[in-house]
Amino acid sequence: MNAPSTVPPSTVPNITVRGLTKRYGPVTAVDALTFDVAPGLVTAFLGPNGAGKTTTLRMLLGLVAPTEGEALIGGRRYADLASPRRTVGAVLEATGFHPGRTGRDHLRVIAAGAGLDAETVTGALDRVGLTAAAGRRVRGYSLGMRQRLGLAAALLGDPQVLVLDEPANGLDPAGIAELRDLLRGLAAEGRTVLMSSHVLSEVAQTVDRVIIIAAGRLRHDGPLTDLTAEGESLEAAFLRLTATAPVSGAAAPARG
Repeated sequence: MNAPSTVPPSTVPNITVRGLTKRYGPVTAVDALTFDVAPGLVTAFLGPNGAGKTTTLRMLLGLVAPTEGEALIGGRRYADLASPRRTVGAVLEATGFHPGRTGRDHLRVIAAGAGLDAETVTGALDRVGLTAAAGRRVRGYSLGMRQRLGLAAALLGDPQVLVLDEPANGLDPAGIAELRDLLRGLAAEGRTVLMSSHVLSEVAQTVDRVIIIAAGRLRHDGPLTDLTAEGESLEAAFLRLTATAPVSGAAAPARG
């Protein structure tokens, strides 16, 4: 793989969420969330289906407007970042690809739109292990290959912050191990890494810090070791912390 560039930790923005709330009519999808995501760590963002994870990430990335509160990257809203793709790389779902384009061409279009050098495409493909399939049309990609392509797009700008929603979805065991090494390597360089996942056994091998929400509310925010120090597994701690979460509203929109 191509060696990623080193980013001085002092220059890497953190993620700051303060009183973040999103209501859809009578339903509160996200309820007054407050937490920080620091550079140099892999932070897991966990919760049951419908907990508000994806809604929170979409508010962070400026795709959904909060009802109250704010979600900032380096003290700024995503819309106010001077170079968004160079600051934040995001993967929310393995969709949005033109089926007739090759993987390489998909990345070239994104790179051109962001004013990035064409050489960034080669490096991103290499880093996610997709070089051999880069000339194939995306319509023939498996879910795991599409996930890799989305991650390559997120890495194009050599971002200081990564926001990943279920990045291991569709990956085989070798791909999951490679993703783990990549994320830990990026964090070791001092970058800010926030990922959601339902694969708790893999999360336990990858992350340093854990944020857990349920029914849109914060249930835990702290080091992974705080949850596992007494011999309790991450899965057991997760189930304990989310089992008594109140329902935030009836007929809520289907959001993670």
